Amino acid sequence: MAKPKLAYVIDPRFPGGTSAAVARELPHAAEIGHLSVHALETKMFKGRDAAPVLTTALDDLGLPLTWEPPAIEADVVVVHNPSCLKFNDTFASRIVCRKLIVVTHENFVRPGGVDGFDVARCLGHLDRCAVAVEKILAPISDHNRACIEAWFANNDRGGWTLDAANWPNICDFEAIAPTATPRDRRGRHSRPGLEKFPSLADLDACFPPHAEANILLGADPLLDPALERPHWTVHPFQAMSVADYLSQIDFLVYFTAPTWRESFGRVLAEASFAGKAVLTDADTAASLGGGAIVVRPDEVDAAITCLCADPKAYADAVKTSQSHLAKHNSAAAFRSVLDAALA
Repeated sequence: MAKPKLAYVIDPRFPGGTSAAVARELPHAAEIGHLSVHALETKMFKGRDAAPVLTTALDDLGLPLTWEPPAIEADVVVVHNPSCLKFNDTFASRIVCRKLIVVTHENFVRPGGVDGFDVARCLGHLDRCAVAVEKILAPISDHNRACIEAWFANNDRGGWTLDAANWPNICDFEAIAPTATPRDRRGRHSRPGLEKFPSLADLDACFPPHAEANILLGADPLLDPALERPHWTVHPFQAMSVADYLSQIDFLVYFTAPTWRESFGRVLAEASFAGKAVLTDADTAASLGGGAIVVRPDEVDAAITCLCADPKAYADAVKTSQSHLAKHNSAAAFRSVLDAALA
């Protein structure tokens, strides 16, 4: 039987988790469906330089990236991260398909209940350009799902349905055993958007002078010498590999601006599989299935002190996260969801 036609649609210039997640999906999608990949040139970014991780994945598969085609026709069309359309006046391509699946990488609602972006505008662009039997929103986590449901409670669904299954980020990293001798070596990693960072006071609480190491990767906003934090080692985004960065820490300490939350937190998954304990807020911790240490910034110091003194508790937290991710965010979990979408 011929493979069903599967089209991926994405602005390939997303610098962080969206591109990394899609790059992990592509080899599996190419096995399951007859895959084509289409690029949106939205007003969110400039130029036509795709994220390196996506370029590598496409090159490995021998797949071209088609920019702004006039029409996209497939059995199933998967649009990744509709937030990229928030500055657009129109959608350039016409979509014809049996199922239009929109993977919601960004939360529809922020803490406090305000819209995370102009959701109605972005979904409206897709709705007007598409002829589809089914229009489906696919959340990437339980927290992301709750945000969609909260948005639906106050807005017209417009014919969109919410998929019963989450669209999992594939986290098929090698699981490294946690160290038996955790040290007070702290770090954080993100793309450099300001929404990714808490207040300076919270950063000071999380990364104090008495820590053995404070290594911040992707912290471009903190490179200003006027900040005068000699106890911080600050690296710009992509200055080193994630593996090199993680080899220098034992604790990933991750908080964002109070008005923003991660929908999944891929950097947390990477740290967990690298054998590192994660300390973060309750919403962000949910993606690790009880393995993350839920604290406030002012509680980080005490938590790290306790975990350094109790290597078993440290190891148990890491193993809980690894086990949860291996079950819910495996390649097999993703393939099961995609198989169902193509059925």
